[in-house]
Amino acid sequence: MSEPRSTAQHRRRRSRTALAVGVPLALTAAGTFAYGGDLGVLGSTPLQASAATAAAPAPAWAADTADGFASVNSLGQNGTYGGRGGQIVTVKTQAELEKYATATQPYVIVVAGTIAMNPVGKEIKVQSDKTIVGRGTAGHIVGGGFFLGQGVHNVIIRNLTIRDAYQGIWNDKDHDFDAIQMDGAHHVWIDHNDLRHMADGLIDVRKDSTNVTVSWNKLSDNNKTFGIGWTENVETDITIHHNWIRETEQRNPSTDNAAHAHLYNNFLEDAPNTSIGSSYGNYSRGSTKMVLENSYFQGIKNPVIKDSGATIVQRGNVFSGTSGRNESGGSAFDPKAYYSYGLDKAADLPALLKSGAGPRGSIGTTAASAPAASTRAAAATTLTVAQDGSGQYRTVQAAVNAVPANNPSRVVIAVKPGTYRELVKVPSNKPHVTIQGTGGSRKDTTIVYNNAAGTPKPGGGTYGTGGSATVAVEADDFQARNLTISNDFDEKANQNLSGQQAVALRTAADKVFLDGIIVSGDQDTLLLDTASKDRLGRVYVANSYVIGNVDFIFGRATAVVDKSVITLKKRWNGTSAGYIAAPSTAANRKGFLIANSTVNGDVSAGSFYLGRPWHAGGDASLDPQATVRNTSLSNAIKSAPWTDMSGFSWKDDRFAEYKNSGAGAGPASTNRPHLTDAQAANQEVADWLAGWTPSAS
Repeated sequence: MSEPRSTAQHRRRRSRTALAVGVPLALTAAGTFAYGGDLGVLGSTPLQASAATAAAPAPAWAADTADGFASVNSLGQNGTYGGRGGQIVTVKTQAELEKYATATQPYVIVVAGTIAMNPVGKEIKVQSDKTIVGRGTAGHIVGGGFFLGQGVHNVIIRNLTIRDAYQGIWNDKDHDFDAIQMDGAHHVWIDHNDLRHMADGLIDVRKDSTNVTVSWNKLSDNNKTFGIGWTENVETDITIHHNWIRETEQRNPSTDNAAHAHLYNNFLEDAPNTSIGSSYGNYSRGSTKMVLENSYFQGIKNPVIKDSGATIVQRGNVFSGTSGRNESGGSAFDPKAYYSYGLDKAADLPALLKSGAGPRGSIGTTAASAPAASTRAAAATTLTVAQDGSGQYRTVQAAVNAVPANNPSRVVIAVKPGTYRELVKVPSNKPHVTIQGTGGSRKDTTIVYNNAAGTPKPGGGTYGTGGSATVAVEADDFQARNLTISNDFDEKANQNLSGQQAVALRTAADKVFLDGIIVSGDQDTLLLDTASKDRLGRVYVANSYVIGNVDFIFGRATAVVDKSVITLKKRWNGTSAGYIAAPSTAANRKGFLIANSTVNGDVSAGSFYLGRPWHAGGDASLDPQATVRNTSLSNAIKSAPWTDMSGFSWKDDRFAEYKNSGAGAGPASTNRPHLTDAQAANQEVADWLAGWTPSAS
């Protein structure tokens, strides 16, 4: 999309009738499809369904594997993958949960409701090779938790709320009721849970438990948060990252005699004027070796402390309103000698973790798709990509090419860490494809290229804006997660080209789910389009970063950017000026909704517009729409945040805000329309998605 050109002003009046979202595109009916050969890193073979009963595909999260120390090969266990390949069962009672959690064979256990423990404080004794996951945000364990005993291994606990065993005594010595306790266990992954208000600890990693990763959890409203140790041995290897720890007094965590403790990208918050105050934050005790990176401490007393025999290596941390001890010293270890990982900026953590920590609606099966306890489900087909030849394919496009035309069910393309300089296209006849990075961070796996609109094509002509995309998706029901998609076209070095637009990701399909990714570029980074003007194209972007400077979220799709970070960049010449959104919405369709997100970036104050109307090809029948709501806006946003484009006035189209915050937010005016509460009630995420509930698969 080009910069605005001087054309005649187009003004028009239209009736504002109720919007009707089009009928969803029909998807190919699910069925069984057998793929031969090795299934790569996920390591499971599809179970064959009988001719009379077709098995539903297993959701992709059932094959997720841990990062951090839980991913390391040791003690006879190669990584942590839980009950992968075992029977998927859905439970709603304590008896059902206990039956499958204590069984000797592997299970993927989906908790589909609230289970109140009887007696209060009961901790179910989980056995090896289990995944216990909440269905959406519905899985609650109340008044009890889980215990992993000596030798128990390969356990995943995800997407659950475990709460309310508290017995009314703050420093309770008589009720040792934990949310998750392990004594001598190994290879355990605790991820995306909400743990709170327990009688004793939220997490206890005791008695030489090791190869543990604790990630993306919300830990709150408790006295003793997270204890590690209770042994004279120095055995424990543990990774703790992307956790939001708030309103807790002690053990945040307390790490005693850990051989290797790697803490990064955690947000510790002690809010003022509450009944719970922090006594200390991260504590390195005994002979612990700790590496503490890119974490954010807000209002914490004694944020980082250590014993004389312990070590702490600090780097990149942010301390805001903290007081008391903040210590470091000694040498520790290099985490990258054990596993790969990437770091988010510490300054981004409050927004990132407030939106991304805890249970997610997209992990766990939906009510419609969860099989009964007696149902055995086939694993999704997985194709692996690795540059070093350790996968089935060396390029992402080669894996896409291997997907059969009109494939009836999910194919996961698992891409090992690395930088893949290539163009990728998922054609319209290959639906149900997921491209997923397998590294510990979305930064570990990058697909990048450098075409621009004006780049000459082999054989003549130029690529044009849409054709410049590094990754182009034309197939319905596409998903991408845990990776970076980038266009690194060098504008400064190519000022002679007539078209500087350089797209990182183009989607032209329905039911596109972009989950936990980074999309990075300059002008025209993310093109959210539809297959044609008369076709619906719904896109849900969640827990992601979108980076750019000019019209860098644009197109005619019905798209939601939710719980994400939009980062503003300076132009190639170092100036600050730009536009976030450029919708090109058809009349009677919904355009762009940016919700529950953060807008930031190292640019000048008052230099960016929220958006402008793109009437592609000068089409006056279009009715561009963008709503930005419940989002934190930096001071880079102009006080009059919308502007005209190519002779079309934004006031003739649909641009509005609702309950935004931050230095860039402002009161309603004729140049800054705000929705009323009644209007906002009809501009929720669900209104945009129109009956589609995105879920990881």
